[in-house]
Amino acid sequence: MSQPHWNEEEDNFDVTLSQRTEELYRVPNMEPNQEGIIEAAVLPLRDLVIFPRMVSPIFVGREASLLAVQEAQKKEQTIIGLTQRDPEIEEPGAEDFLPIGVEMAVGRLLNMPDGSYSALVQGRRRVEVVEFIRTKPYLKARVRILPEPTVADKNTQALMRTVLDQFDRCVQLDRSIPEEAHLFALNIAEPGWLADMVATSLSLNYEAKLRLLLTLDPKARLAQLNTLLAQEVDVLELEDEIHLRVQNEVDKTQREFYLREQMKQIQTELGEGDIFARDAVDIKKKVEAADLPDEPKRIALKEVERLNQMPPMAPEVGIIRTYIDWIVDLPWKNVSADNLDVKNAAKILEREHYGLKKAKERILEYIAVRSLKPKKERQPILCFYGPPGVGKTSLGRSIADALGRKFVRVSLGGVRDEAEIRGHRRTYIGALPGRIIQTMKRAGTANPLFMLDEIDKLYSDFRGDPASAMLEALDPEQNYAFSDHYLEIPFDLSKVMFVTTANSLSTIPAPLLDRMEIIEFPGYIEEEKVEIANRYLVPRQLEENGIDGINLKFEEDALRKIVREYTYEAGVRNLEREISRVSRKVARMKAEAKKFPTTIVADGLDKLLGPQQIFPAEAERNDEVGVATGLAWTENGGEIMAVEVAVIEGKGSLQMTGQMGEVMQESGQAALTYIKSRVAALKIDMDVFERFDIHVHMPEGGIPKDGPSAGITMATAIISALTGRAVLKHVGMTGEITLRGRILPIGGVREKVLAAHRSGLKTVLLPEKNLKDLVDLPKTAKSELKIIPVKHMDDVLEIALSKHVTIEPPKPKKRNEEAGEE
Repeated sequence: MSQPHWNEEEDNFDVTLSQRTEELYRVPNMEPNQEGIIEAAVLPLRDLVIFPRMVSPIFVGREASLLAVQEAQKKEQTIIGLTQRDPEIEEPGAEDFLPIGVEMAVGRLLNMPDGSYSALVQGRRRVEVVEFIRTKPYLKARVRILPEPTVADKNTQALMRTVLDQFDRCVQLDRSIPEEAHLFALNIAEPGWLADMVATSLSLNYEAKLRLLLTLDPKARLAQLNTLLAQEVDVLELEDEIHLRVQNEVDKTQREFYLREQMKQIQTELGEGDIFARDAVDIKKKVEAADLPDEPKRIALKEVERLNQMPPMAPEVGIIRTYIDWIVDLPWKNVSADNLDVKNAAKILEREHYGLKKAKERILEYIAVRSLKPKKERQPILCFYGPPGVGKTSLGRSIADALGRKFVRVSLGGVRDEAEIRGHRRTYIGALPGRIIQTMKRAGTANPLFMLDEIDKLYSDFRGDPASAMLEALDPEQNYAFSDHYLEIPFDLSKVMFVTTANSLSTIPAPLLDRMEIIEFPGYIEEEKVEIANRYLVPRQLEENGIDGINLKFEEDALRKIVREYTYEAGVRNLEREISRVSRKVARMKAEAKKFPTTIVADGLDKLLGPQQIFPAEAERNDEVGVATGLAWTENGGEIMAVEVAVIEGKGSLQMTGQMGEVMQESGQAALTYIKSRVAALKIDMDVFERFDIHVHMPEGGIPKDGPSAGITMATAIISALTGRAVLKHVGMTGEITLRGRILPIGGVREKVLAAHRSGLKTVLLPEKNLKDLVDLPKTAKSELKIIPVKHMDDVLEIALSKHVTIEPPKPKKRNEEAGEE
């Protein structure tokens, strides 16, 4: 058989595809014997499935296969195509083939560049292997022809129509299948032929084609094919949708590019130039016109040059423009002039805030120093520490007004991410500077009063420690070159006056706390709350509720009753809410043309605010044995607190109840040890401590209590219970006790003394070293209270205990008496 050759002039094979196909059709099928068996050479197929009546190319590389093909062509006979079970076997045996194959005609062989051969084959009939009759020089087998029905019943016809519909959809969606394939399929009447033709046209995987080849029943084959077609249609529809979306995006991009090019040419013709070039020029002018320091200006101009070298639609263009805008908009040199008039500042602070003496003095000292040394660069970093509602944030605004500076505020409550403070690096999409730089841009000046609210509520987790990031901003030695991750240019914060607020110092890290000057805001006492209500709260609420024109007045007793019986707080927020409630009720009466009061008195508050909500502790009405009155400090002010002691027969244990903390329990134990060391002087039988239990209780057990200041109160109550001498009802006391009976100083003296005065006590016993804390005490409290300094427990007992025994003290039975009773 002559081999084809390449004709360079005609650029084609001299053997055309149509000629090769015609040769296939001329090869006749082999005639079977009476049993339907034929004998023919075997062509092993690897990873290839040939269906009956279908034409497909094959590659012949093995010598035995080449001999089998050549022998069949020489005799003009068909050949048996059998698919190998394992395509990796080079010399397959009889057991290495699938039992079902295809009789096929092989066309002319063509040489391939790699030394193998290519040929067209046409499947003719399905066959079943009976036996192999030769293995050398090539395989030869006896196979049985497997006939297929040519007439379809109703069910099969329905399946054929479904397959044709699905195949039509595949032809529409799959560009690799020619449209003629569907027309060809429409003219096939045999169910098996239709199934084989559609299976050949689809891009099915090898395993799916094998299953179809091995399925001998045409109806079952059509059912399998129907499922495969449905899956193929789903995949093709999804591919088509993706292709359409991509094509639309490409068309849109091309259209935009075309329009921009047109716009560029039109602008050039009009002499207007490119809009993007004009924009870059405007940005450069903006940078040069801005009053920037050398380093930021150099970096901004460098970014402008990068912008000019980029395509207008590059993704990084927007990032660079945003970065340049941040550099230009920051207040690098814009400094507002300070108002250094100390008297004016004092007037403003006094007008807007009552009390807060220490904070006001510190601000006025700062203004005075600045007035004497205007070029002083170091700014104070203050921390206003105190309970909620005492005016920390509002005082910051007043300080800014007094100095004539811009006031800006950032709430740090709940901040956990360090990037909130320092910003994100520009490598991240949507990156921005941190809160400090953002707020400086909003301030518009390089020296605002910057309030960092709730600095005690910063938290750290896997995203970093924002409290550590604050160290640089709040350190005068470092904040002249504050580094933001987004900006990456040192920014000067040394002219900023930082004021922070906190409700608790325990949650602030020690290094951060060390950088701040702590100014404590104690809770307001009753007298201060009444004054604040008269000066600020009542006028504001009358105006907000539209009744400032009726001249409504609150009597001082009414305000005092609201403070005592309707609020319990350190600040004045709830007090203002209650005043607002009263104002709203009066406003409603006026709006409804009803009679309304023009003066709010204490007796009428029940009708306006309802029944009493807070029940403050009251002093004892009688002198009691085993009950002493102590003075306690809380965030909401001072309180009096009774200490009760009961002595009962037992085993000498000390029991302490009422939610006492560890420190308070240790004070009780110290008091008991002191008493044991003084039994002779106190005339107490030592056996009492072995035969009786001592129970110390503080009422209101739902409230936790702690601290050492109840030491002398517990000692007095225990001694009273053991000696039978009553504690005088008008005496209150506070102080820490030592094992030797000495009395040590404590805190919260101002609030405690005022609580004693408010509760009707007449005498207050204080540690001698606490007399210095009475400087800020109101004159009324000083004049109406007898404040006695004490140094030792003997002084306390001399004043607090009655001279006479009121009840019989507990006495343990003698041992001989116990033996006699037995």
